[in-house]
Amino acid sequence: MKTYICEICGDAYLGEGKPTSCPFCGARSAFIREGKDAKPVVEVKEQLSELTVKNLQETLRLELEANAIYLCMAAKTDSYEIMKMYKRLAKVEMEHAIICTKIMQIPMSEAGSESCSDDVVENFQRTLVLEDHAAGLYAKFAREANEKHVKIMFTALNQVETDHIELIKKYL
Repeated sequence: MKTYICEICGDAYLGEGKPTSCPFCGARSAFIREGKDAKPVVEVKEQLSELTVKNLQETLRLELEANAIYLCMAAKTDSYEIMKMYKRLAKVEMEHAIICTKIMQIPMSEAGSESCSDDVVENFQRTLVLEDHAAGLYAKFAREANEKHVKIMFTALNQVETDHIELIKKYL
């Protein structure tokens, strides 16, 4: 058994082989290293530009909102599979929020509550809109970032949100 560490969220995975994606933040396997080789972006402590702080604050807000929406969607479905999928997405989005707080070195904000539809297809469509919006913003934020570790983090989050889009499209 080996220890693998995600270079985005900094969390460890224990197993015989490297996972295909981080089980905590969803980062792709390219961001997962054997423990001794990992250098997580959340461990970099450097001064952030005003633009980066603004983009991280927007990311934190979006991720907390997505967490609350996905928990609402999980509670409204009759399908066990869809409920578990939305709960997993909610955990991933919360992990993204935690990453932002670690990079900004601030305490976690309170997560609010969000409303959602009783209709599963409507919720899938809303999920696609949310994930597409986030993916687009994170690609922009990655381009704007002057700090290498922040650029890496936004690149990874963009990929995770893109993966979520593909997952939801399979349900539609």
